[in-house]
Amino acid sequence: MNQNPTKHTKVLIIGSGPAGYTAAVYAARAMLKPILISGMEPGGQLTITTDVENYPGFAEVIQGPWLMEQMRGQAKAVGTEIIEDHISSVNLKSKPFEAIGDGGQKYTADSIIISTGAQARWLNIESEQKFKGFGVSACATCDGFFFKDKTVAVVGGGNAAVEEAMFLTKFASKVKLIHRRDALRAEKMLQSRLKANKKIEIIWDSVVEEVIGDDEPKNVKGLKIKNVKTNKVEELKIDGLFIAIGHDPATQLFKDQLTMDKEGYLITKPDSTQTNIPGVFAAGDVKDKIFRQAVTAAGLGCMSALEAEKYLSSKS
Repeated sequence: MNQNPTKHTKVLIIGSGPAGYTAAVYAARAMLKPILISGMEPGGQLTITTDVENYPGFAEVIQGPWLMEQMRGQAKAVGTEIIEDHISSVNLKSKPFEAIGDGGQKYTADSIIISTGAQARWLNIESEQKFKGFGVSACATCDGFFFKDKTVAVVGGGNAAVEEAMFLTKFASKVKLIHRRDALRAEKMLQSRLKANKKIEIIWDSVVEEVIGDDEPKNVKGLKIKNVKTNKVEELKIDGLFIAIGHDPATQLFKDQLTMDKEGYLITKPDSTQTNIPGVFAAGDVKDKIFRQAVTAAGLGCMSALEAEKYLSSKS
């Protein structure tokens, strides 16, 4: 049993991407002495993003992991207590709110900011799971390097899929973008860049039926893809497959306690980070499925801390 005494804080921040760290900076500067629990992936999705060109304030391209280290250092410098733990259960029905870490450490809090983010979605076909990490990946920036001068495929049609496809052209000799519709959802500027890239071929109206490969040693050799309009199945020779079909918010922890939409994103009041429970706030990709940018997550983190401060001062 964990013998550590319960840790109490005015503001408990669960999760540590741009939303969590920004919330921590604002809460700490408001003298609220926040505790931030960094979770399984400290820094969140940005730690698996290399070149960041769209975060304001940097004329040169910066690296995602570096940006997260800077935010973490800033949160700490202004007075945030950062704890490497993972919250396994919460009780939002009690006052103060309660959260339990994996090792049994108990945290109580007068307010909670949830910034647990989102994770990549998979196709969930057996062959994809079998080759995950052996040629099948959901992160081009992590794994693109391994496909130097090879042929790879990307599945998806949004910004992420187009960005992954373009990133992969740095390494791969050929990139096939497979999309189940006949038009992309990505921003127009990205689409025109994609279409201008000679290394990229778009395969429309198609879905991946099966990943084909060797068992010993495990590696991907090709794909079976089906045209959804003609039902024709064909085989493509590829060396790697990247899945870029969206994200799922990390909200399992809050099921049956907080209101969420059918995809599991936390619902907050308009122009606010306030959830259906007063004193519990949600910031970043855990509630924002539209923009999902580092800068919007940081903005929501700022809002959540200001709202938490207002909530706490109205209670005192």
